[in-house]
Parts: sequence; C-alpha cells; structure tokens
Amino acid sequence: MSSAIAVAPAESHVATPAEAPAAPDPERRGRRLQHLAWRLLRPTVVVGAFLALWEVAPRIGLVDKVFLPPFSEVVSAWFILLHNGQLWEHVSASLSRALAGLAIAIVVSIPLGVAIAWYRPVAEFLNPILELFRNTAALALLPVFILILGIGETSKVALVIYAASFPILLNTISGVRTVDPLLIKSARSLGLSPIRLFQKVILPAAVPTIFTGLRMAAASSILVLIAAEMVGAKAGLGYLITASQLNFQIPNMYAGIVTIALVGVIFNGIVVAIEGRLSGWRATT
Repeated sequence: MSSAIAVAPAESHVATPAEAPAAPDPERRGRRLQHLAWRLLRPTVVVGAFLALWEVAPRIGLVDKVFLPPFSEVVSAWFILLHNGQLWEHVSASLSRALAGLAIAIVVSIPLGVAIAWYRPVAEFLNPILELFRNTAALALLPVFILILGIGETSKVALVIYAASFPILLNTISGVRTVDPLLIKSARSLGLSPIRLFQKVILPAAVPTIFTGLRMAAASSILVLIAAEMVGAKAGLGYLITASQLNFQIPNMYAGIVTIALVGVIFNGIVVAIEGRLSGWRATT
C-alpha cells in the first residue's frame, strides 16, 4: 500500500532589501512652500503698505509735508547721513553704550536669577529690595544717575544696566522655577551632581524664558538710552534726533527714528537666532 507524503514547500528566509522611503508628496511639498512664501510675504505687504501710505499722505495733503516729509525724502536724508559719516558716528556711539550695558546686565542678572530661584534664603533676602526697584521706571531715575555719575558715558551705561537687568532677572527666575520637577527628579536619580544638574537640565529647560527676557531687555536698553542721549550727549541717535529737531532738519530727524527701528529689529533677530541655536533640542522632543 502506497502512501503519499505531502511535503510543504520550504519558506524562503532570504532577506528582502528594505523598501525605499516614499518620495515626499508633491502636493504636500507645494503646500509647505506656499505656506512659507505667505509667511514671508505677509509682513512685507504690511510694511510696504505702511511705507506707501507714508509716501502718499504728505503728497496729497493729508498731513503737513513740512512736519512729515514723504518717505522718499527721509530715505534720501538717510543716505546722505550715511555717506558723510554722521550716521555711523551716532549709531556706533549708541551701540557701544547699549551693548556695554546689556552685556553687564546679562553677566549679573542670569547668575543672580538662578540663585534667587534655586536657593530660598537668597530669595527671602533679596526679594524686598528687588520689589522696590523693579517697580521704579528707569527714566524716573535718569536725573539721579546724572547727578551721581555725571552727564558722561558712565550715567548712560548705568541707566542701560538698570533698565535691562530686571527683564533678564525676572525671566530667569521664572524659567528656573518652572522647570518640570519630573526632569529634576529623574536627573537626581541618575546621580547627577548639582553642577551637572544645572548644566544638563535646568539651564537648557529655562533657555526659552531667559531669552524672552533678553529680547525685552534689548528693547528696553535702546529706549532708555535714546531718552538719555536726548537729555545730554554729543553723539548718539537720541542726540541726532534732538539736534535735527532743533535745527528744523525734519528729514534727518525721521532718518534717526528709522535707524532706531532698524537697530531694534536687528537686535531682536540676533537674539532669536542665538536662542534657536541654544534651544535646538526642543525641535526634536
């Protein structure tokens, strides 16, 4: 008696090459490019509309051309100041004061903010004096700085330090205190020393909040510096604006104002770029 034995076909164990990743959807890529183009175009359209209104309004008589010259005349005055070197003289004077004061404020305020946020005795000791001074406007103390430090560079830099310190200090305190406690417990359970804990966990988590304070401090430093230069200075953008007004050089006055706006935008862009470099890990979490 014969019997048939069914033999199952042997399964192939040869590994097949991994499938190549699918190519990006052209439609999705097009939508992404369209969204990016709109993000770039939208502010350009708004700024362009504002500048067009500035150009047209004096020419059609909506405002007095003497007190608000067309934007093209302001641009012409700006290039004249740039060509004869006056603009760079005033910009460099203002930038040197603002950067010196901002740098000192950063060096002092960030470590002090970390200490206040992390160590309760330090916070209890310093909070009363901080609450007193942080509610006092920097410009209100301008006469005090001039009386004590004189009308030279020292009083202006000191005023910038005062105005820039509190945004950085308060945002540093907030950033350190709002770090996720679970991150701190996990780092301690792994045996991180206090220094490594600050370096690897607390400061990286607080970077976004600290940089918010830096952006506020940069804006405040420029504003109070311009006001100080209007009161007493021989060079600087504030002096340029005041001198142009007194000499009735109105296009030069507006050229100084436009320069202040450009400096502020550049300051903000630099701070945002540095923040992106230091907190790039957030995009991967």
